[in-house]
Amino acid sequence: MPITQNAPGTLRHETPGASYYEALEPLLERVSKPIQYVGGELNSTVKDWHCGGHGPSGEDLTVRWALMYPDAYEVGVPNQGMMILYEVLNEQPFALAERTYSVWADMEEQLRAAGLPQLTVDGHRAVRDFDLFGISFSTELGYTNLLAALDLAGIPLHAADRGEDDPIVVMGGHASFNPEPMADFVDCAIVGDGEEAVLRATELVRAWKAAGRPGGRDGILLRLAQTGGVYVPSLYAVTYRPDGQIEAVTPTAPGVPERVSKHTVMDLDAWPYPKQPLVPLAESVHERMSVEIFRGCTRGCRFCQAGMITRPVRERSITGIGEMVERGLAATGFEEVGLLSLSSADHTEIGDITRGLADRYEGTQTGLSLPSTRVDAFNIDLANELTRNGRRSGLTFAPEGGSERIRKVINKMVTEEDLIKTVAAAYGAGWRQVKLYFMCGLPTETDEDVLQIAELAKRVIETGRQVSGRKDIRCTVSIGGFVPKAHTPFQWASQLSPEATDARLAKLRESIRSDKRFGSSIGFRYHDGEPGQVEGLLSRGDRRVGRVIEAVYRDGGRMDGWSEHFSYDRWMRCADVALAGTGVDVGWYTQRERDEDEVLPWDHIDSGLDKQWLWDDWQDALNLNEVDDCRWTPCFECGVCPQMGTTIETGPTGRKLLPLSVANPGTAALRAASVGVPSAAGGEGAGMRVSTDDGSDA
Repeated sequence: MPITQNAPGTLRHETPGASYYEALEPLLERVSKPIQYVGGELNSTVKDWHCGGHGPSGEDLTVRWALMYPDAYEVGVPNQGMMILYEVLNEQPFALAERTYSVWADMEEQLRAAGLPQLTVDGHRAVRDFDLFGISFSTELGYTNLLAALDLAGIPLHAADRGEDDPIVVMGGHASFNPEPMADFVDCAIVGDGEEAVLRATELVRAWKAAGRPGGRDGILLRLAQTGGVYVPSLYAVTYRPDGQIEAVTPTAPGVPERVSKHTVMDLDAWPYPKQPLVPLAESVHERMSVEIFRGCTRGCRFCQAGMITRPVRERSITGIGEMVERGLAATGFEEVGLLSLSSADHTEIGDITRGLADRYEGTQTGLSLPSTRVDAFNIDLANELTRNGRRSGLTFAPEGGSERIRKVINKMVTEEDLIKTVAAAYGAGWRQVKLYFMCGLPTETDEDVLQIAELAKRVIETGRQVSGRKDIRCTVSIGGFVPKAHTPFQWASQLSPEATDARLAKLRESIRSDKRFGSSIGFRYHDGEPGQVEGLLSRGDRRVGRVIEAVYRDGGRMDGWSEHFSYDRWMRCADVALAGTGVDVGWYTQRERDEDEVLPWDHIDSGLDKQWLWDDWQDALNLNEVDDCRWTPCFECGVCPQMGTTIETGPTGRKLLPLSVANPGTAALRAASVGVPSAAGGEGAGMRVSTDDGSDA
């Protein structure tokens, strides 16, 4: 049922920045999970509304950010990007930042009925009272959640309708690399790493305030755009060809660049955030303290937008990682540390990092995890370090494609023998459960490519039984639908229809279940093709798609990333109406292969990647040509390093991570004696020798 669009925010405090908690509190007993709206988490911050002081003429010099992750609290609160920006901004004496998340339908109904606006969870202040409203989109399926928050906050949905007292709505996150579908609703977009970028924007806003706000709202937007690192859609005109394609995207104001550059933080050790990670009050999707050990990836998987847009690789030093772990555990009390990156086992000193951390925290309840591990970067010694405290969960690997042919198409240089060798070592070392992740609908894919997933899973089970001598071996096959993304070699590719995706996966499921020898040992999980089709529309759409997003929101669309709230029929029905008369439809955006000379909606967003290089890599994909990782080979001229003035930053540093103290001296001494090295109390640590994949000592 559509949600009634009542006028939000009719209850207003006379004093901007005042807390609405007194009015909110009676509503909490009427909603599910009220704890998510209360705030007060360990390490959260509420600063004085006027912490930045005033200028000589009474100008308010505080710059205030409301930061939103456009999903439920349980998904948004552990988000690293949000935590980093929240802390970086609040460290500035002249700035403050508070958090807000999407509210569930029951709370939205209560807020509207009470005339209350969208509030922050820290100070329970009205979002509309802040100077800037920053939203981090990791997925496009959060777009309707922003419209809900804007309307609930009492902020006009369309940027063109906002007045001088409305916040500047700033879009960030990976989805901002194609901001065009949200161009009508956001005032600007910051592309790339946010740490330095938000501080630069904050300083600009503070200077604009100190100068008496010259030019008003339009004046600060022009200042931001002229930096070359902030995209302001209203300062660009888009024209279209008769066939529906874009003719040109053109700046309309002096000093506004033709292309907007992404931001890149080079020295991660200089940005050791979050220093004081938030500890959620309610259960969240990740109950751990996390440290980003490096940023970027040059493996060159052609489907992976994250790997392409975050280039170049920049590693955090082993000592920097150790200091962050020590400080984060002390600040939070978490018992698990996640070592985050796009492929954490690729860190040049991952063996020393895991061994050093395992030495430090042996005898405690602290566990280590690598949420992202490649088949060809994994070894059992590494896994044993991660599970030294006795925890042994399942292992997850992502071959992505079922056949050797399709893995060449996507540049996933992992052979079937690589996978079998890895899982054999895992099962032989005591693991009983392995999860394999694949995609369906990849370019040039056939039914046979997908059916090879079943044969691979069967071989994994057979191998596990042989090396372990046990029958209780399990393998879970998880399938996700492929969605072409901007700034990847597959940005020109067509997307498989939902019907074809579901039919292909039905054949795969039957192939797995029909084999009585292995079927009961293989779990099968997949997402149907419909959400991926909507994600594809939003990921490669242009400004015309904005009217679809608005129509879906007005029809009651919320929380589209949750299967129980997603409605494919709603999206298709609204798209038919919103795109009527434009000459384009959903299939035009999703199931159409682009030509080399087509102007793409995101061409004016500079990710550093050379468009010709991306096209050549697309042709290499069609010709089954693989490209090596440029960390270990000569440069392949993707364009990032010269374009952005950056370089690949990797180790080794040659340093070791010394134990801070011996948590369990008896255990450490016993281990040290067993391998004939000094104990942690008397030398470099209770070191274990770790073998790399080629058998050499790390």
